[in-house]
Amino acid sequence: MNLPNKITMLRVLLIPFFVVFMLVPGIPAGKYIALAIFIVASLTDTLDGYIARKYDLISNFGKFMDPLADKLLVSAALISFVALGTMPAWVVIIIISREFIISGFRLVASDARVVIAASWWGKIKTITQMIMSIVLIMDIDCTFMYVLGQVLIYLALALTVISLVDYLVKNWQVMNDGNM
Repeated sequence: MNLPNKITMLRVLLIPFFVVFMLVPGIPAGKYIALAIFIVASLTDTLDGYIARKYDLISNFGKFMDPLADKLLVSAALISFVALGTMPAWVVIIIISREFIISGFRLVASDARVVIAASWWGKIKTITQMIMSIVLIMDIDCTFMYVLGQVLIYLALALTVISLVDYLVKNWQVMNDGNM
């Protein structure tokens, strides 16, 4: 396993720690530790991609696992926000449904030995979701931060739908018995 893939796996391994510090009450500075873990995990997404491209370490495992690691991290945060009453469940359902749809497409494509990398819309969506998550985890009690959080929630939702439509249009042929 190359270095970028190890970094991707580190992101996955950080998720349970993030959830514990985010949701278990009574942990001193739990929210801030969860925030630090989320930021570190989010930055590993940039780091593994940079290293993979710079040193030509792009692999099929990385193309598949990197977006999956992002989905797992963001989904853990979104579900935590619902549990904490920070985000409406219907928004989270739409966002996570998109992730299942895309993962299904990737599985069908992989059966045909085709790896579908993340699109730019998907990357922008992920970055927006990560920034939104950071703002919501910070949970700063002021009007500006509340409004910013709400704007980011609905921007992330819009980008989720846009990236889904883009993905489906560009990759619909994979559903034709897995042949591209």
